[in-house]
Amino acid sequence: MKTTPAHIVREYGPFDDKPGVHGVSFDGRQLWFASGDHLNAVDPDSGRLQRALEVQAHAGTAFDGRYLYQIADNRIQKIDPDTGAVLSTIPTPEDGGAGLTWAEGSLWIGQHRARKIHRLDPETGAILNTIESKRFVTGVTWLNGELWHATWENDRSDLRQVDPRTGAVLQSVEMPAGAMVSGLESDGVDRFFCGGGGSGKIRAVQRPK
Repeated sequence: MKTTPAHIVREYGPFDDKPGVHGVSFDGRQLWFASGDHLNAVDPDSGRLQRALEVQAHAGTAFDGRYLYQIADNRIQKIDPDTGAVLSTIPTPEDGGAGLTWAEGSLWIGQHRARKIHRLDPETGAILNTIESKRFVTGVTWLNGELWHATWENDRSDLRQVDPRTGAVLQSVEMPAGAMVSGLESDGVDRFFCGGGGSGKIRAVQRPK
């Protein structure tokens, strides 16, 4: 397994009255992050907070090209990003989850302490398949057909590319000491957006070449 140090190219935040980042997504124009009782949109160019939707937002965030999905306790909310309306909900597996992303017509959810990634039916929440991890999973994303997840264990975090069939770790990007990851998303090109937990920051990390 190849391991490289993270190349952090930019930091966003912390943002006023948003004490933590619990989930991260990207809709192609705006960064979204969960902060407990709001889902917040940030301009990735200026770094300014653009707007906030008043919804429960406790963990992972995802975007399917039209709607946002947000973990709130033991359910996943489907949200209209224009109005903030919750259109429907599905249960999370095992009453909770950490990371969340959308790919291949499905939701992918990280299970922190269970060390698993589940592929879910977005209409029912049924588990379609499961990938085992050897570390706590705190974020999940896809980038150019690659499955990546974030870890947070023993005060260290890294980003891991894993085989989506077997869960085998293909490469690792180590975050600096103290830079914990609580949510992971890609820009669809060559960067990851990493939620910074209690730091209130989002860190943009270059994908290794």
